[in-house]
Amino acid sequence: MSDTFVIKGLGGQKTLRGTVAITGAKNAALKVLAATVLFRDTVTLKNIPEINDVQQITELLRNMGAEISHPNTSEYKVSIPQNFSTELSPSIVKRLRASVVITGPTLARFGKVSFSSPGGCLIGARPIDLFIEGFKKMGAKVTFKNDSYSIVAPQGLRGAEFFLKNQSVTVTETFVFAGVLAQGITTIKNAAMEPEIVDLVDFLNKCGAKIFGAGTPTITITGGKLLSAKKHIYQTMPDRIDAGSFLILGALTAKKLRIIHCNPAHLESPIEALRSAGVSIETKKNEIIVRAPTKIKPLNIKTHEYPGFPTDLQAPMTVFLTQAEGESRVFETIFESRLNYTEALTGIGARFVVMDPHRVLVQGKTELCGKKIISPDLRAGLAFVIAAIVAKGESVIHNVNTTIDRGYEDIERRLKDIGVDIERRSEDEEIVCN
Repeated sequence: MSDTFVIKGLGGQKTLRGTVAITGAKNAALKVLAATVLFRDTVTLKNIPEINDVQQITELLRNMGAEISHPNTSEYKVSIPQNFSTELSPSIVKRLRASVVITGPTLARFGKVSFSSPGGCLIGARPIDLFIEGFKKMGAKVTFKNDSYSIVAPQGLRGAEFFLKNQSVTVTETFVFAGVLAQGITTIKNAAMEPEIVDLVDFLNKCGAKIFGAGTPTITITGGKLLSAKKHIYQTMPDRIDAGSFLILGALTAKKLRIIHCNPAHLESPIEALRSAGVSIETKKNEIIVRAPTKIKPLNIKTHEYPGFPTDLQAPMTVFLTQAEGESRVFETIFESRLNYTEALTGIGARFVVMDPHRVLVQGKTELCGKKIISPDLRAGLAFVIAAIVAKGESVIHNVNTTIDRGYEDIERRLKDIGVDIERRSEDEEIVCN
């Protein structure tokens, strides 16, 4: 069964208006759910987005024995029993790369963990060598057989010092978790600095962890006992990628769009880039107001780890640049193959010159025309939605439920509320896009 979006484009008109509320952050929610393995009591989590990736990771935890209740739309209560399984379900690990973060707290608490090679979005090579080498440094023994890893640390993990050859959010979080229950001090150098890490560490520290330096390149963790959430409830931070996606949509099509329940401080790089392109943007404490300009200026974008331009907003921004008056350049520095979606956009009228696997020249301004198109992954899929809204005529976007639904809660309703003509349909027939 393939869900599709049928979208009637605005044909370049700038008519969207109203207010859109930002959901809880996907990349914070997934990791705090994994972190519940560090707790000796029930953890209450609020503002958790209703997305497919959350459903996948809660299913994985349940399969391992976690007791999870879901008393209302955005709240979860999670308890980890003593007989918690240390084997991650291969079928879920293959679908959800973020599941690998569960290995850190599981190994630290129970002394062993086994899992198959992670899967997920095909946006470039993302090997797990940093995880494996890190666990070895902490005293664990690793075996690999039949595409599955078995890692044991019968005497518990030992604190260690890491210098990450590549900044990685998931690797940083995994070893923060492992360090919380390890013996001694764990130091992570060249650590990722994303706000989701700061948000997560703040909560863990409130519950008894001793973690210092989150939000800087060096994080130090002093190992201790299991954490307690008895006096604390986790409130998921706003999703900056969700907010940034609506910001870019507004910059293309909005008469006046209010983006609420967000943190503009987490979007300084894209906000400044859009302003330099001529977009009117007003920021308040938890709100952004954006108006589309009559003319978009070209600019060059280079993705970078936080606080640089987010790789997860690169595809929506590339769609934005197709409407700029002149040539722009996009330089993707983080993932291999993350520009592959541009080939599909040429089918609806965009013009690109691919310079190499990491760089593309965007030739604007072009008229986009509605067409059938297949969503290849989560972020490019949302970029296709933005392109369809800008385009002239009707677009049909396939694979919505396996890509876009992974990270954007109730996206069609929120788009409808600001004036987008969008409909979700479920189809059984074979997908053929010309």
